Amino acid sequence: MPNRISPEAEVAISRDERRQLTRAHLLSAALALMGTGRSFASLSLREITRGAGVVPAAFYRHFPNLDELGLALVEESGVTLRRLLREARRTGLPPTHILHSSVLIFRSYVQQHRAHFLFIASERGGGATVIRRAIRTEEGHFAQEMAQDMRRLGLMADLDAPTLGLLCRLVVATVINAINAILDLPEGDAQAAREQLQELVRQLRMIFLGAQRWREPRAEQAS
Repeated sequence: MPNRISPEAEVAISRDERRQLTRAHLLSAALALMGTGRSFASLSLREITRGAGVVPAAFYRHFPNLDELGLALVEESGVTLRRLLREARRTGLPPTHILHSSVLIFRSYVQQHRAHFLFIASERGGGATVIRRAIRTEEGHFAQEMAQDMRRLGLMADLDAPTLGLLCRLVVATVINAINAILDLPEGDAQAAREQLQELVRQLRMIFLGAQRWREPRAEQAS
């Protein structure tokens, strides 16, 4: 005989689902407002709760302040993307194919989550300090995971750990800097999309080719 869920448990599950739904509506409302060209700093709590269809007091059941909502948006934008790129690097493809595949995945994810990345692109350079730091932390996670996977795959094996870390940070910065160009792609313009993909892949290949020839300067030369 199957176990039955008690009425109290059903109420708890329903309450938790409603809570998650309200939280998602608050995040979506903030993104929708920024999709009109607004900066995150210009948003008010009342605007967001009105867009989410809840009373202002309900906001504080989910976030202590607007900055915490912004941090949730940063995390939401980064976690899934890191997982997708991690899977792309672990497919067993040759390195050149991994690079091309990763760029395609990144571009597709940015286009599918346009509102999130409008937020990231805007706040990365001119947002609140706490949000800028969170975005840099996400970029650091990308670079660390990339370095770990490169070691596992035996790529750039001649580079020491600090140099490999620098390489990965440079790759991540190059890709993140491409967000605006991806967002500005004319819809349905296959030629522009193809050229942009080729350009970004070429930039990354140049970084890797440079890293292959990189030799740390000796201490007396560096000084």
